Amino acid sequence: MNASSPTSETHDSADSAESAGSAGDRLPPARFAFGAQTWKEVAHLLINLPEGIIGFLYVSLWLYAGVALSVTVVGLPLLALGLMGSRLLGRLERGRARGLLGVRIDEPSPLARARDTGGFFGWLWATLKDPVAWRSTLYAFIRLPWGVLTFSVVLVSLFVAWPVLGHLARGLTHVDRAMVRGLLCPSSELERRVAELEEDRGVVVDTAAADLRRIERDLHDGAQARLVALAMGLGLAKEKLEQDPEAAARMVDEAHGEVKLALQELRDLARGIHPAVLTDRGLDAALSSVAARCTVPVKVSVDLPARPAPAIEGIAYFTVSELLQNISKHSHAHTARVDVWRSANRLMLQVRDDGRGGASTAKGTGLAGLAERLGSVDGVFVVDSPAGGPTTVTAELPWRDRTGA
Repeated sequence: MNASSPTSETHDSADSAESAGSAGDRLPPARFAFGAQTWKEVAHLLINLPEGIIGFLYVSLWLYAGVALSVTVVGLPLLALGLMGSRLLGRLERGRARGLLGVRIDEPSPLARARDTGGFFGWLWATLKDPVAWRSTLYAFIRLPWGVLTFSVVLVSLFVAWPVLGHLARGLTHVDRAMVRGLLCPSSELERRVAELEEDRGVVVDTAAADLRRIERDLHDGAQARLVALAMGLGLAKEKLEQDPEAAARMVDEAHGEVKLALQELRDLARGIHPAVLTDRGLDAALSSVAARCTVPVKVSVDLPARPAPAIEGIAYFTVSELLQNISKHSHAHTARVDVWRSANRLMLQVRDDGRGGASTAKGTGLAGLAERLGSVDGVFVVDSPAGGPTTVTAELPWRDRTGA
């Protein structure tokens, strides 16, 4: 009977366990089991070298050539073009930082165009003193040594020091994040505000152009046409004066009526440009005059310690005037109210009606245009108009009195 002894079985079991343990120890470790963000950081650090070489070569070439040729007519324009290219490199780097490092970073204000800076020389001067472009140039210049360092450290760590690669990548990319925030972010809240005002300026220009076209159209189709007809009628009356005095008298009467209509149209047009009552007596009287022409009974309350600057006063007047026109045309309201007051350094306007509601700035209506106009002067425009009403429109304008305060 060939039974195995307990001692032999124990010895074989121990050998098997030891062999299994040894085999388990020899299993290859999970060397690259990093998260997605770590791999993005590693990729960013490896890209630093080629990006650094490209940026350094570009900056060195245009800066050297521009400075060397600055005594000629092409030197300064070359520097300006180089700075524009640096801006583009900075934009690409901000995009790379957002995608791979998760850095939340705003775009700086755009570079002014030649037509907005008084021509070529204005554009040239604005470009040469552009702080965004110069910071982007500095960023590209210092990236080469940093790129060499990060590329070398990460490449070696991938094959030699992989257990600490994640920590190294995180630490190195913290430096990258600091560089991006320090050199490629908008320099201040003021610069971001400038970017918004640059955008709003286009709205103001378009609005002014539209107003000029409206005035031209009203003059051409209204008062001018009536005056031309008036001149022709008086000419015919003059011819008939001796032959047919009665017909001439009738034509003169008709011309008199045309004169009255032309004067009324000119008054309306002048009121649309800037009403005399606003200039002479201020917002209280001007808004009361507008309210009197509204088809809905309107109560006006103006509580101001002094008159604001003419520009602010004019914007407030035309804002309320357009809101009251909307009430007349669309609200089906029975009553309305206008309140104007000053709160700290803001001029407050509020127009309310008990109409059917449903007004919104998101429908491409006149309310959207009012919101854009007020936004262009650092104002605020808020519409609260649930279906069924009532509607409350609140507007804020920066307060500037007539002494400039």
